[in-house]
Amino acid sequence: MSELTLSPLGKEATYVSRYAPELLFSIARKNNRDFFGVDVWRAFEVSWLEPKGKPVVAVAEFIFPCLSANIIESKSLKLYLNSFNGTCFDSLEMVSSTLVQDLSKAAGGEVQVNLQILSDMQQAKIDIPEGVCLDNLEVSCSVYQPDASLLSVGRPLVEEKLYSHLLKSNCPVTGQPDWATVEIVYQGQQIQHESLLQYIVSYRNHNEFHEQCVERMFMDILNRCKPQRLMICARYTRRGGLDINPFRSTHPVNFQAKRLFRQ
Repeated sequence: MSELTLSPLGKEATYVSRYAPELLFSIARKNNRDFFGVDVWRAFEVSWLEPKGKPVVAVAEFIFPCLSANIIESKSLKLYLNSFNGTCFDSLEMVSSTLVQDLSKAAGGEVQVNLQILSDMQQAKIDIPEGVCLDNLEVSCSVYQPDASLLSVGRPLVEEKLYSHLLKSNCPVTGQPDWATVEIVYQGQQIQHESLLQYIVSYRNHNEFHEQCVERMFMDILNRCKPQRLMICARYTRRGGLDINPFRSTHPVNFQAKRLFRQ
């Protein structure tokens, strides 16, 4: 039996409003992950009760190491966060420490948690990707499953920052579309821009989780184009109050999860 058949994905769910860490559902990551990176999740629907019963509303950022044993299924994380809605906590620090404990246990790795109460927040900054946008290139697209053979390189050695808003894949259980802006930064022989755009578009009918899509893309470019250094980040749009931002790199980087206009 596939572990996904046991997940809450695609099933009718009962929303629990009392703290319930058992709602978190873990999915084992793939093996042979020889890279650096993190998965940054942002949750925009986080709330709990003060001791006197008054609600607190916050935004949370969860940083999962890419080498943790598991990813957490997104619907289960949503259900888990909803279980805080009717639960009293003495302080922000208690909420944060509870999240760290539960998420780290489910992920099988140390998870960082950043909580910001909405009443204390300043206006959020919306960023735009850096570098060259590929989306206006004149290309023909007919492949809608990932195909590394679409990628090609030229002779010059370059350092480039490229991005595209055309990445789309699908949830492997529900079939719902996942939309993202993908950013690629590399050093090495120049990746032919048209071929890279065709490759990005080839994910359009592909069924895989966010993190797995980014890792597949990272390894395909690394193996096919052989850059000296490579960084890839996909900034997926929000679903159910959560956005997911997987980042993978050939080298350690202090990654900052910028919030883009679609997020």
